[in-house]
Amino acid sequence: MALAAEGCNLVLNARGAEPLAATADACRALGVEVVDHAGDMSAAELPAALVALAVERFGRLDIAVANAGGPPPGTALDVDDDMIRAAVEQNLLASIRLVRAAVPPMTEGGFGRIVCITSTSIKQPIGGLSLSNTARTGLYAWCKTAATDLASDPATDGITLNLVCPGLHDTDRVRHLYAGAMPSRIGDAEDFGRVVAFVCSTTAKFITGQAVLVDGGATLGL
Repeated sequence: MALAAEGCNLVLNARGAEPLAATADACRALGVEVVDHAGDMSAAELPAALVALAVERFGRLDIAVANAGGPPPGTALDVDDDMIRAAVEQNLLASIRLVRAAVPPMTEGGFGRIVCITSTSIKQPIGGLSLSNTARTGLYAWCKTAATDLASDPATDGITLNLVCPGLHDTDRVRHLYAGAMPSRIGDAEDFGRVVAFVCSTTAKFITGQAVLVDGGATLGL
């Protein structure tokens, strides 16, 4: 919605077709073109297919935002191998695949903004969310390396790659995790969207390889 408000045409993906269509309609109401495509981002072929769809429909790709939902809660010693593999597919590999697919058309266009939405857990692990802590921190390490690779190559130095990391915001995910006992201090999802839109702007051209925490000061590490 924040990108649509800035005039961006969009390709949107989510697993649930009905809420996806409703979101697409809300974005179209802001005067932009929207293609909605239902699918699970953990499917290996989907990220590249979405990039191809954007290029086919709009002729170029300027922005890619990876925003996969979080894995189930669980303590570190209780999660098994299959749960860890699923979390890595969903919260690490899906985003990496989207980045890899997005870079060639962005390179051709001479401009790119890539944002991976993760969590404050990449800076301060969250108790009971060991799967998220593990997969998202791995993604941070990969993105930090990839951002440096992009910035050091003249062919791709117009492409930035950053993470934007929400703390607690008023979303369905947070409501589910807290089961009715919502914290008193909580963020507005629309404000978070505007931060992501800024990182995708031309003004943010010298910001890359960063993890921007949007958490109301909750993360205590320096």
